[in-house]
Amino acid sequence: MHGRMSGWLIAVSLALLTIALPAGAEPTLDSDYVLIVPAQATDNPARIEVIEFFSYGCPHCSDFHPTVSKWAAGLPGDVVFKRVPISFGRPQWANLARLYYALEATGELARLDGAVFRALHQEGKKLYDEKSIVAWATAQGVDGKKFSDAFNSFGVVSQAKRGDQMAHTYKIQGVPALAVDGKYLMGGKGIKGYPDLLARTDQVIDMARRDHEKK
Repeated sequence: MHGRMSGWLIAVSLALLTIALPAGAEPTLDSDYVLIVPAQATDNPARIEVIEFFSYGCPHCSDFHPTVSKWAAGLPGDVVFKRVPISFGRPQWANLARLYYALEATGELARLDGAVFRALHQEGKKLYDEKSIVAWATAQGVDGKKFSDAFNSFGVVSQAKRGDQMAHTYKIQGVPALAVDGKYLMGGKGIKGYPDLLARTDQVIDMARRDHEKK
């Protein structure tokens, strides 16, 4: 758990348990999710938006990444999954957020996304300043100048700052964190592991879908 400590996410990091939820079970306020107040506007009101707030620097985000990536790939067509790297005001994590967006801008994110987690958490590389980040990206076969230009571009710097602004408005206390449709922040005393978290997120997505149908 990184950011501000949260008991349910500590449990998530320790217990990779598959929990079978009863068919038709309803998610419970404060046990499975909390309300985002005020609710936040999403980029596309026609689709259900799921945001993962994370940081490459967070070991629990690294653990969560393979599971949430597989889950996200199977989401139905009316759901859009977004990832937002945040820093909690840490300069090193702010640079990692810019690394994420620079990889995206250079078309290298899909290839190197998991490699960043491995470099930091398995290989012990300290990718916390621009020089080390650019050197690492270059060693992965990325054009160094192209990457450096992207890393320092107005667009990438702005996206990283916007991510931190979103974390503030969504009241994110720690990562990884999942928010559904700008209204529901997953987490509570009822969450018992990553698969359980995602199963309950599926239920909250269904709840958000019913919200859409009422409009």
